[in-house]
Amino acid sequence: MSDSPVLVAAAHGTRDPAGRTVIDLLRTAVADRRPDIDVAEAYVDEDVQQPGLRSVLAGLDEAVVVPVLLSAGYHVHVDVPDAIAGANRPGVRATRPLGPDPVLAEVLADRLAEAGVGDHAVVLAAAGSSDPRAATDVEQMAKLLTARLGRPVTAAYATAGRPSVSESVAALQAAGESVAIASYLLAPGTFHDRLRTVGAQVVAAPLLPDARLAELVLRRYDEALATAG
Repeated sequence: MSDSPVLVAAAHGTRDPAGRTVIDLLRTAVADRRPDIDVAEAYVDEDVQQPGLRSVLAGLDEAVVVPVLLSAGYHVHVDVPDAIAGANRPGVRATRPLGPDPVLAEVLADRLAEAGVGDHAVVLAAAGSSDPRAATDVEQMAKLLTARLGRPVTAAYATAGRPSVSESVAALQAAGESVAIASYLLAPGTFHDRLRTVGAQVVAAPLLPDARLAELVLRRYDEALATAG
């Protein structure tokens, strides 16, 4: 048993087997890099996947919850704090989510290159959220990717939020552009499948698997401990 606080990797949860696999691989990569830290599995949407974050925290005295999420929407601002409050453990704290971050811009750029992007117009496609704070994070991520690529990037959303991915793709194609979608998603699943139906010329793969995300999870953990200290 480690003397360091447990790192609770709190993902959204998915029913997609491939999505579950890459999240499992991410946790394994985190644990492999820091064998001095115990890494726990948890999900903010316990109706989709177990164990739920609340039940995991109930058994821990000291932990750092790292939201394995890309934006600070409802899950980060409501679900995670509620789970921590419900656990009633003074030694439990949470970090900010993984994004926005320049590391994610690097991974997104690599995914686009792997997909064969040329002089395409680029749409950064996020899942979307009813929480406007999540949209702010996505817009910031679009700026980071713009700087990384040296070309404009349009932020768009697969579900909640405007513009939708299909609207953005259609508008760019009407202006004579070919379009590449940078998939601002952690894992394959329903949202990524949806991106393949909107008519873009190129659809890049999700962010995972990638070792840089394991390093980012650990950076969030270390940042939380440094702030607490």
